[in-house]
Amino acid sequence: MGQVEPFNKLELELRRGVVVLATLSQLRAPRYGYELRQALAEKGMPIEEGTLYPLLRRLEAQGFLQSEWRIEDGPPRRYYALNADGRKLLKRLTGAWQGMNGAMDRLLKEDTR
Repeated sequence: MGQVEPFNKLELELRRGVVVLATLSQLRAPRYGYELRQALAEKGMPIEEGTLYPLLRRLEAQGFLQSEWRIEDGPPRRYYALNADGRKLLKRLTGAWQGMNGAMDRLLKEDTR
């Protein structure tokens, strides 16, 4: 059991590094928080509310997201979407991720030889 705790902590660190990219990738079209959480979870990246909502507010404050309140068939919901700077950021982070992913693939393949 002693190995599980260190693994969980290290896995959490890995996830923290990709949460921003994962979130941005799902905001090409407007989504409200719960809808966004569902989309991320369905694609294998579940995110807790306590992580997602502060992240959305931070990305909006940094100028990468726009938001608006909408009332449609239910309570008011705040919809978030990428703005022009957010689309640029997504493109740059995607390129960085693909580069790192390729490097990690090469590094990990070395271990299996």
